[in-house]
Amino acid sequence: MAQKKNRNPDGIKIVCQNKKARHDFEIVETVEAGLVLQGTEVKSLREGRANLKDSYAKIRGGEVWLYDVHISPYPHASYNNHEPERTRKLLLHRREIRRLLGKTQEKGLTLVPLKIYFKRGKAKVELALARGKKAYDKRQRIKEKEEAREMDRLRKKYHIS
Repeated sequence: MAQKKNRNPDGIKIVCQNKKARHDFEIVETVEAGLVLQGTEVKSLREGRANLKDSYAKIRGGEVWLYDVHISPYPHASYNNHEPERTRKLLLHRREIRRLLGKTQEKGLTLVPLKIYFKRGKAKVELALARGKKAYDKRQRIKEKEEAREMDRLRKKYHIS
């Protein structure tokens, strides 16, 4: 019997995550969108060969497009392999696109992909409506994490619950 790898109980297989986005942005809201892909892109994604670093989404012409996502070429493909960093269309309902368009026109909000995953065999991307953090916000967050880690260490050392 085949083993299921990288799957949680919901049947979702995570391909890649954008961990830096959570550090650089304050996440306001998340939305799930489908991806329009070519066959070799799907095969490459199933092998986990994708990178979301420095990627973003834009609304152009009433459609949502994903930019700078690197999906490596499928090594077993013939001459008709895909271009690794092409722009890819995202599938959302019209009312969701209109709502996101209104929110991205607000000051400082942008669309950032957080992760690509397979859900019931379909490739999905989790988009975040995010606001950029300032450098002092990032430093403050790191300081809070270090303080919490130190408190946990002290609790463990002195057996305080």
